[in-house]
Amino acid sequence: MLKTLFARMQQGYKTGKFPKEPPTMPGRFRGLPVFDASACGQDCGKCVKACPTDAIAKQGQELSIDLGRCLFCPSCSRACTEHALTYGQEYRLSARKREDLVIKSVGAQSSVGANDHSPLHVDNPPLHVDPLDKRLTRTLGRSLRLRQVSAGGCNGCELDVNVLQTVGFDLGRFGIQFVASPRHADGLLVTGPVTENMKLALQKTYDAVPSPKIVIASGSCAISGGPYRDHAEVLYGAGSVIPVDLYIPGCPPHPYTILDGLLRLLGRI
Repeated sequence: MLKTLFARMQQGYKTGKFPKEPPTMPGRFRGLPVFDASACGQDCGKCVKACPTDAIAKQGQELSIDLGRCLFCPSCSRACTEHALTYGQEYRLSARKREDLVIKSVGAQSSVGANDHSPLHVDNPPLHVDPLDKRLTRTLGRSLRLRQVSAGGCNGCELDVNVLQTVGFDLGRFGIQFVASPRHADGLLVTGPVTENMKLALQKTYDAVPSPKIVIASGSCAISGGPYRDHAEVLYGAGSVIPVDLYIPGCPPHPYTILDGLLRLLGRI
């Protein structure tokens, strides 16, 4: 017992300081896309052709990227010989409305993202998340209980949701916990593209959650179907079955992306 206590004292405090301090993202992290309109050729569409989920559309020098479809893979940036499209370190990607995930760049001014040299943690995130209404916030109090539903996912998003409960992130310190029964939950966190076999299960799980309730779609699959969209046995994400209150893009979303979205939804940031 004494050896265990001594080892714990040597380890020190392991929980991150987010949201009081911005997290340090790894160098290989691919966050919000960064678009340099001045370097983009008007007739070039290599990034559009390279995208495996048709997340990119281009008209002249106007580029639009659907973060709900984007897999944050390097296919587009590798195909862009002019290096006009890259990925930055911005991790705050959540949105309340599906249409807000479609971001555009026009001319020399880009709404897609700031360059890599700009500060990571600024007062205004690129995508705005309106907190829940006060009535629902009062009902939830200082806690949020979520039932996680894997609706045909590859287990990538599920793993990054689970890691939020480890000591490094300690989701419980914010009063957020995952529960086993939907009848004990305040809402659902859905991962996966929602296969035909999971459609009824997802609907029944949603119906079992007491009202008022919220739904969070985590990952590109849960938002749009991801790389499985248009498959005969796959739907177009959670929104095709139940109403969604928060969209968290990524493939999979980084734990800090998920945590940031949850805290903004609750008005904690």
